[in-house]
Amino acid sequence: MIRATGSAVLPPERAGSPGSLIVSFAGSYLRELGGWISVADLIHCLEAVEVGESSVRQALMRLKARGFVSAERRSGDAGYALTDAGVRDLETGDRRIFRYRQATDEDGWVLAVFSVPETDRHLRHRLRAELSWLGFGTVSSGVWVAPGPLADPARDLLAAAGLNHYVTWFGARHLGDIDVAAWWDLAELQGRYAEFLSHWHSIAGRAQVADEVAFARYLLLIDAWRLFPRLDPGLPRSLLPAGWPARTAWELFRDLRQQWSAPAWSFVRSVTDHAADLSSRR
Repeated sequence: MIRATGSAVLPPERAGSPGSLIVSFAGSYLRELGGWISVADLIHCLEAVEVGESSVRQALMRLKARGFVSAERRSGDAGYALTDAGVRDLETGDRRIFRYRQATDEDGWVLAVFSVPETDRHLRHRLRAELSWLGFGTVSSGVWVAPGPLADPARDLLAAAGLNHYVTWFGARHLGDIDVAAWWDLAELQGRYAEFLSHWHSIAGRAQVADEVAFARYLLLIDAWRLFPRLDPGLPRSLLPAGWPARTAWELFRDLRQQWSAPAWSFVRSVTDHAADLSSRR
């Protein structure tokens, strides 16, 4: 059975969309709120990022269909709770989103060679999409490659999605001629980093803001950043163009997240009226 996945493998929609923002909200707050939130409170919170009620409700239904959340009433209030699969997905996402990762030449490589029978041909696109979002580059239609540190996360995530049995895995200490430009679209990735840096540098260093504004910035920051660990394979420095912007972007993300984290959480607490210990925040 092919199971649904949420933030750690494929975003439900494009960054900044209602579904993507809800996943980012879930990863940032929902576990610390007991894994459940009323629909009314979620709508109130997402008003800060200009997401309307109907958009929130529609996105929740899509996330429910993906198995990320389930509908649940508590004390008479309609709400949504994270599923076990959703929790596991967010935990996997944490390990990728909140750590800077760059492989070394000594880390070696992992190759995923897959073959999908004609009876399951509808899953070929899904498998390719999963590998792409995991950071694998395309050597040929059925051969994908990534730095060695992605081997275990890739196997775990494809197994969770019910796709691992189509893949044969190989490890390699060294590859011959590594065609970086053909296997990964580094030009597009570099452009995305440039856009991220330009946008968030323009906001960094501004004066203190109200908790609601800090929350909006924090949520949009998380939502914008969490694409990069799935797009950037963390190639060794020796294979990257000079001045590669990944670390600079990571450091900006880290600093802004730290700046807005506490006031953003204060806003969420004011809406949900749930006590929470700030010291337990990541």
